[in-house]
Amino acid sequence: MTGILIMIVGILIGALLLNIPIAFALALIGFVIVFIEGSVPLSFFIQSTFGASDSFSLLAIPFFILAGEIMSTGGIAKRLVDFIQSMVKSLTGGLGLVTILTSLIFAAISGSGAATVASVGGIMIPYMISKGYSKPYAAALAASSGSLGPIIPPSIIFILYGVMASVSIGDMFIAGIIPGLLMAMSLLLVNYFVSKKEKFEVQNNEVESKKSFWSALNEAKYGLLAPVIILGGIYGGIVTPTEAAVIAVVYSFLVSVIIYKELTISQLGEVFKKASLTSGTIMIFVSAASFFGQVLSMEQIPQQIATAISNITTNEIIILLLINVFLLLVGMFIETVAAVILFVPLLLPIVLPLGVDPVHFGIVVCMNLSLGLITPPLGINLFIASKVANIRFESTFKYVGIIFIAILSVLLIVTFVPEISTFLPELLSD
Repeated sequence: MTGILIMIVGILIGALLLNIPIAFALALIGFVIVFIEGSVPLSFFIQSTFGASDSFSLLAIPFFILAGEIMSTGGIAKRLVDFIQSMVKSLTGGLGLVTILTSLIFAAISGSGAATVASVGGIMIPYMISKGYSKPYAAALAASSGSLGPIIPPSIIFILYGVMASVSIGDMFIAGIIPGLLMAMSLLLVNYFVSKKEKFEVQNNEVESKKSFWSALNEAKYGLLAPVIILGGIYGGIVTPTEAAVIAVVYSFLVSVIIYKELTISQLGEVFKKASLTSGTIMIFVSAASFFGQVLSMEQIPQQIATAISNITTNEIIILLLINVFLLLVGMFIETVAAVILFVPLLLPIVLPLGVDPVHFGIVVCMNLSLGLITPPLGINLFIASKVANIRFESTFKYVGIIFIAILSVLLIVTFVPEISTFLPELLSD
């Protein structure tokens, strides 16, 4: 096993250094192992990759991505910003609060961190800067608020985890509600204290709102109804997550085209292009990682790793701490989707014998990896927000460090108090 592990790590490191997509690196590793063993035909690659992508549950991913793109282009995100803005008025750090709460709502529609940053951050970062917020803080807060995307249901990585771990995607969605809200609360606290210390509330002692609360609520009502329809349909047992994703696309299209009239036929091509590129990238990850994972399973590597860790310690607390540290490091270098597909099959055999609930473990995994969205060198949310703010990526680190500690505190609480994740699924299953 040692020789194979060294080869796997070597190829992955080489791929990162050469900027080779992780999906291609995983497929290459699988081919090398198959070639060395010689007992598996190369046609196994076609069978495993096709089988992985031939999943009804995975169809939810491209539909949620498309719904997010339509809502971003069709004016729904902007109206959500106006609505939250009409409520906060003169609260300390008001514009930061708008950014966080709008991201929270938009995350409950799109399920994507990057989409949340691009949509909400694209509106709020320039506005925050114009009202006296520092560029690094505006970018750091928008990027961090976008990390709610993978945790607030519906979530793309929850869908992937559910497929990889063979657990209910609906249970994953329900389990993510309380941890997601706790993350949002930690961001609100950080925003309050940073805004007070940096005197952002003095430079912006009143959030300008061109519309009254009721007027803004009236215009945003269709956007606010979206998560109610999507999540209500899933939790009510009316539709599956995949069917809810289709409903989200149809609903967002009708609202954007017929009611708001901000999405034109000429824009649809670009919307579908963006959604297709994102969806295609994810499905390539899924197919390549499935092939890689099945090859590893044939070599008994996950089981051997689990045995090796169990020989070190059987203490559940220590093992969960080690896994948290490992996933935080993984999130710094490997894209979230790839990390879920790659490491869930390796880590589940370690924690299941300890009695860890697979739904609870899924929340822990996804929260760890969502932090990777704001940690260098990958930090895709930071890159997007920094580009919008027109600043250097590293200038945000001062504020990102504070936010990271706040979210990490929530992660540790969720890790060692499993009831935070399992309470709602158990309650609704009774």
